[in-house]
Amino acid sequence: MDKQTFERNVLALSENDPLLCARLSSALTTMGMYRFIESRSGEVIPALTGTGGAAHPLHSTVDPRREGVRLISTLAEEGFIVFLGLGGGFEAEAALEREKTKKVLVIEYDCNGIAELLSSRNYISLFRNPRFRLLADPCAEEIEEILLNSYIPAIDGGIRVFPLRTRAGSDPRFNDAADAVKRAIDSVSKDYSVQAYFGKRWFSNIIRNLSLAEKPCAGVPPVRKAIVCAAGPSLDEQIPLIKKELDQKEMPFLIAADTSFPALLRRGIEPDAVISIDCQHISYRHFFDPLPKTTRLFLDLASPPPVAARTENRFFFSGGHPLGLYISRVWRAMPVLDTSGANVTYAALSLAENLGAKSVLLYGADFSYPFGKTYARGCYIYPYFEKLQSRYEPLEALHSAFLYRDSSLQKCALGNNTWYYETQTLKYYREKARQKEETIHSAKAGRNLTLFSSGPVRQSADAFLKSYRESVESLTSFDFQCGNETGGETEIAATLLPLAAFIRRTNPALGPAEFFNAVLSCCTEEFIKVIPN
Repeated sequence: MDKQTFERNVLALSENDPLLCARLSSALTTMGMYRFIESRSGEVIPALTGTGGAAHPLHSTVDPRREGVRLISTLAEEGFIVFLGLGGGFEAEAALEREKTKKVLVIEYDCNGIAELLSSRNYISLFRNPRFRLLADPCAEEIEEILLNSYIPAIDGGIRVFPLRTRAGSDPRFNDAADAVKRAIDSVSKDYSVQAYFGKRWFSNIIRNLSLAEKPCAGVPPVRKAIVCAAGPSLDEQIPLIKKELDQKEMPFLIAADTSFPALLRRGIEPDAVISIDCQHISYRHFFDPLPKTTRLFLDLASPPPVAARTENRFFFSGGHPLGLYISRVWRAMPVLDTSGANVTYAALSLAENLGAKSVLLYGADFSYPFGKTYARGCYIYPYFEKLQSRYEPLEALHSAFLYRDSSLQKCALGNNTWYYETQTLKYYREKARQKEETIHSAKAGRNLTLFSSGPVRQSADAFLKSYRESVESLTSFDFQCGNETGGETEIAATLLPLAAFIRRTNPALGPAEFFNAVLSCCTEEFIKVIPN
């Protein structure tokens, strides 16, 4: 073990990860986890010490560098590389020498073992590279969080996981790490696929809504009990139950998902609130009936402006879009609602939670198609299909096509001639809604007893947009490390990531420079339509 080599490695590591540096400084380098042998090419190779003192080399004993280059040559468009095990770092070094590599993440366990490795050879070039990160002894949740925050498919391209087989096979914790990486990739992929389709519309809607979001609005006081109405077919039978609840002495606060709003209105029920999170202009079809004067409209900042213009009694919130969060921090503080359930019923539950409700009654939330029926009567889909029907596509055919559009559709029987259809997406929605309900009902009394309101406007919407446009057009690239930083190019670039996902989907062959210019060009086109000369 070489003390000077260890100290130089730790010093290099401290530049980008001082916390890990502090942990390694107190680690032991005399535990004998590794032996170190020399390859034919003259490189020092770590070998795991097995039972009876046998040595199990982690790399080729002939030429480990050539082995690393050969492994990395199997990559195509992947720019985010995850290694399970550090070893001598030959594979990570080869990955960073590749032009298309954006980020390298190494997961390793046992600080004492890592300290032994750092005493054996030079890792300085790895540790000083801003694209490299070493995770030591992470739990599964930490791995998932780091990948969710740092892997950006539109910028990084694909992702590949390489286990250092001898090392990964020696410690079962690497199996948990591999599972955590897979879960994170699945989550990022789902989110990215949504961004790739709606990224441009989100951006367009947000910058157009600012003139409406600038107007003052009164806050909404906290509530004790809430009703959330979804638009599932069961709503038809549950209307009498809802009316009975509304006749109680302590009337609950009725929150309608936008899809259920016309169905409730046609049955004489005026909700206290309607919530909408869909950025698509088809959302306007939920609001052909005028909103009652007392009904508040809660909108994600990325909602279509024509929907927002339907009433003055509106309240904007941020659903997690990076541009929305930036606007809330820099221009006007807005409430943040949890919309991670990816459907409006979940958002309605989040609104009830934000308003301080200690109990919530949920109606019309089938998250399935009982007897093949998709929505409650009175929802937008019925008049919409009635207008589309023809002799060649009758009403029944349109409803059937809508029902069978998802290849994961399955028929499920409950007995007594009761059955329903469900999809993987609907099952996911159901589970997320159940989790949110449990969170609300298990929360301590007295939480969120504050007004639901936005803060003061720091400058006019036009002035903010002009300033934001200047910041966007002064960007030089997307070469940044995504994290929790605020200010500067990093934060501004992060606001464009969903739009970048859209550009990448529509122009997959663009190189890095062309891709960056295409994103900025799209921004400029949208700014020109909104910002007055």
